[in-house]
Amino acid sequence: MLPDADDLPEILLDLAVPHEDINELVALRSLLSCDSAAMRLLEECVEGLVRNMGEIGGAAPWPDDRIAELFTGRAEGRADGASAALGRYFAVYVYVAALSRVRAHHHALGVPPEVSRRTLADVGRHMALHRRRHGQGGVQAPWWLALHFHGELFQLGRLQFQRARVREQAAGPLTATGLASDADAMCLSVHIPDFHGPLSPAACDRSLALALDFFARHIPGERYTAGVCHSWLLDPQLKRYLGADSNIVRFQERFRIAPEAGEPADTQPVQFVFGNPDLPVAELPRRTTVERAVGDHLRAGGHWYIGHGWFPLPPV
Repeated sequence: MLPDADDLPEILLDLAVPHEDINELVALRSLLSCDSAAMRLLEECVEGLVRNMGEIGGAAPWPDDRIAELFTGRAEGRADGASAALGRYFAVYVYVAALSRVRAHHHALGVPPEVSRRTLADVGRHMALHRRRHGQGGVQAPWWLALHFHGELFQLGRLQFQRARVREQAAGPLTATGLASDADAMCLSVHIPDFHGPLSPAACDRSLALALDFFARHIPGERYTAGVCHSWLLDPQLKRYLGADSNIVRFQERFRIAPEAGEPADTQPVQFVFGNPDLPVAELPRRTTVERAVGDHLRAGGHWYIGHGWFPLPPV
C-alpha cells in the first residue's frame, strides 16, 4: 500500500508536503512497514477513508484515540521519540496509501488534474499549520482532510467548497427563507483556507464561478440551493474594527447572516490569526489591523462568535 522509499519524496511533493518534513517521513517509513500492528491500522484507516467514495458522510470516523494509543504509548504511560514522531505523521502515510484510489475517483468524475492536485495539496498546508502551532512535524486536524480524500471537498480557486446536506449546515435559516424545501436538500459549504493570499472580492468571485461550473460539470446529479459558511469571519462585530473596504467585511456582505450569536468562540480567531488558540490574550501581537481587532476586542472583555451565513445559488 505504501510506495518505496525512493518513490515517496516525489509523491510527498505532489501533496505539497514541506521539504523540511520529507527526510523524516522517508526515514520513518521503514519503522512503519516493520510494525505489523501499525500496518493493520494503516490499512483499516485507508479502507475507512475510501469507503463509499464520494458519498457525503460515508468515510469512517478518524481514529485519533487508537492512533495515539498505538504510537505514543499512552496505554503504558511511555513513549519513545521515533514512535511519537510516527504518530504525528501517521495521517500522511494514510493519505499516501489512499492516493491512487482517490485519484481514480477523481478521474472517473472527470475532475481536471490541476483541481485534484490543488485539493489534495491541502495536506501540506495542514502540516505547515501543525508546525506553526507546535514547532514540530505533524498534521493539523487530520480528520478534516478526510473530506478531501473522500471526494466531498474541492479547492476551487481561493476557496474550498464542500458538498453537504442542509440538515448538517443550516436547516433552520434556509428552510425559513425558502431556499431549502427539506433537510435533505443540498448546499455548498464554503471554507476559507489560510496561506492562500488575500480574500479579495475578485478572488472570491472567480472561486464561486469556478465552483458553479465545476459541480455542474463533474457532479451533475446534485443541485445546490445555497452557499453556506460557518466562521468567525462572519461575526458582525468585525465591522467595528475593519473598514468598509476590508476584504473580510466585503466577504461578510455576500451572506445573509443569522442574528443569533450562540456560545462565545474566542479561541477560533486566536487560532486562525495567530496560529495557536492557547496564546495568552494579553500577549497577542498588534502588527496588523486584524490582529489588533481580535486582540483588542478580547482584552476589552469582549467575545468573538461563529457567524452563520448563507446566500442563494443560481439554478444550473
